[in-house]
Amino acid sequence: MKKRTFMHTAAALALASALPVAHAQSTPIKFQLDWRFEGPAALFLQPVAKGYFKAAGLDVTVDAGNGSGGAVQRVASGTYDMGFADLAAVMEFHANNPDAQNKPVAVMMVYNNTPASVMALKKSGITKPADLAGKKLGAPVFDAGRRAFPIFQKANGIGAVTWTAMDPPLRETMLVRGDVDAITGFTFTSLLNLEARGAKAADVVVLPYADFGVKLYGNVIIASPKLIKENPAAIKAFLSAFTKGAKEVIANPAAAIEHVKARDGIVNVPLETRRLQLAIDTVINSPDARAEGFGKAVPGRLSLMASQVSDAFNTKTRVNADDVWNPSFLPSTAELNILPKK
Repeated sequence: MKKRTFMHTAAALALASALPVAHAQSTPIKFQLDWRFEGPAALFLQPVAKGYFKAAGLDVTVDAGNGSGGAVQRVASGTYDMGFADLAAVMEFHANNPDAQNKPVAVMMVYNNTPASVMALKKSGITKPADLAGKKLGAPVFDAGRRAFPIFQKANGIGAVTWTAMDPPLRETMLVRGDVDAITGFTFTSLLNLEARGAKAADVVVLPYADFGVKLYGNVIIASPKLIKENPAAIKAFLSAFTKGAKEVIANPAAAIEHVKARDGIVNVPLETRRLQLAIDTVINSPDARAEGFGKAVPGRLSLMASQVSDAFNTKTRVNADDVWNPSFLPSTAELNILPKK
């Protein structure tokens, strides 16, 4: 009996001594998405659901967002440790808040090309960028495509246009109704929204910025300087686990959408599967991404974007590309080799 009691006591002591260690290894990370729980959110929900973050010693919570600007602000405020945002929004924050103490830094490229495009209906007669001169364009004032339109306009020699502002849910409706001639937006968002409002894909003209001389980078994973300084190992662990999950999402988008469905039960699974596949094909596994490598950025292209954003957004100070991009936490080249060959 004594022997058995001793064994139980020893086991209890061993368990008790192990618990604090396990707890200490689990680092909480609050992660802010750029948008709602739609198809592309699977990239972050997959490694959560599969336990990849947990296995890396991280306790990651992923929350829906309401735009890249909001994601940048929430990481800057310290409310979130990391997030997902358009790189142009990160650059703008840096340049307009030079004295801010906690400016978020991009640590991994996810959308190698901006998803922004101009979309019109064929009946408008718009078939190329030059046709937009004199037309009425619509988009929310904070839309990434609208903010970057001066870059697209300059690159394609487009004459003056007029803008109509609206809330995001009305953008595609106003195009279908004929209230505006064209809209700007993320292709994988607006194209599918147009279809949902009765437009046929064959009747929509899409002018992607990336195909018309605008090589802006798109969305990046951002981290707070506080986390970079206090726990750089957590960022490395996050990016490694994320990459493992992203590889699976790219290989099997349909299966990954189930994790989006688990977070938002009313999502349209076929629609969000198409949205995710469109995002993969246009901005994640794009020719530029395959040339540069998943997760990475080319210094020359980054500097050009910094200059273009400074001009187009009329920032208080010039964007310094070195301040907004820190690739030192990226996984190895072998780990990042996740894009299937076309």
